[in-house]
Amino acid sequence: MFIPKYNQSQKLLTNITQIERLYGRLEALRIPQNLELNLERNNLIQSSYISNSIEGNPLSLPEVTNLLLGDRVPANREEKEVKNYFEILKNLDFYTNQVLSLTTMKQIHQQLLTGVNDKIAGEIRNKKVIIGHYRKEEEKLALDIKHEPPFHTKIHIEKAILQLLDWVAEGKTSLAIVKAGIFHHQFVYIHPFEDGNGRVCRLLTALLFIQSGYLINKYFVLDDWYDIDRSLYSDKLHSADSGDKTEWLEYFSDGVKYSLQGALARVKNVMETLSIEKRPTAREQEVLKLFQVIKEMTSTDLARKLYISRQQAHNLLISLVEKGLLGKKGQTKSTYYFVR
Repeated sequence: MFIPKYNQSQKLLTNITQIERLYGRLEALRIPQNLELNLERNNLIQSSYISNSIEGNPLSLPEVTNLLLGDRVPANREEKEVKNYFEILKNLDFYTNQVLSLTTMKQIHQQLLTGVNDKIAGEIRNKKVIIGHYRKEEEKLALDIKHEPPFHTKIHIEKAILQLLDWVAEGKTSLAIVKAGIFHHQFVYIHPFEDGNGRVCRLLTALLFIQSGYLINKYFVLDDWYDIDRSLYSDKLHSADSGDKTEWLEYFSDGVKYSLQGALARVKNVMETLSIEKRPTAREQEVLKLFQVIKEMTSTDLARKLYISRQQAHNLLISLVEKGLLGKKGQTKSTYYFVR
């Protein structure tokens, strides 16, 4: 049975309160749909770049951006890594209503390493691995061990992972930040795969946030925090290897707060730069909110939804088309409107 050890320190509880407040402010902004789509696209690209770069991928952010926006076939291992990660991250919603399982982990790992290292893709390791780095010492290379996982056989690794998943499923904590943070460390600590553990861990951590109701890719990412000081990220992770996860959870929640603050500032900045003429009114924001659920509507549909006249609905829709926030297709009675 897996029972994590940590303290609900004052710092951790304060961070959680601030995170809830920041996320609420972000949701309350009612971001225009076209801006929201751009924000999500940029978040996915940034996360794909940073998460792979942390693991040694040499591609620069402009190279990653060109690869992903160009939607071209990856030409080498480094490009395949980034493209695979991006596709998984973009489609994490597929797993939203599924219980996180060992099968899910293997599927994501297999997708991540397809075309990169097919031999170990989707396979729990059955050999000893040591995490560290080599340094030159006189005429030899010396290994500085950072972490040695507790298990080195497939049967014991799978047992430890299943115990972790049981803890997640049982919902021993209702605090999403604590659950995601504990999972993040314990997964890396067990180190179930020969390669790709860090990236799979960050993908699954994002999935846990999504399952807890946080639109993590839509509004914000976590990887920007890890990228500030990658050595500190590694050190804080391994601070929990001895058993107590409090220090790691404080750092992890600092990161969620940092990422939300950054997202909030970016969205506010972009919205403030919208010209007065193109900025949606409160009533138009209400219309845009409906379009997040109903992708296409006629003026008659909108009139029914808002209990207004068809002419009022028509005027609202035309205004949003002129501001570039909605698209229009068809003529006269067959005209319908959609998010651009």
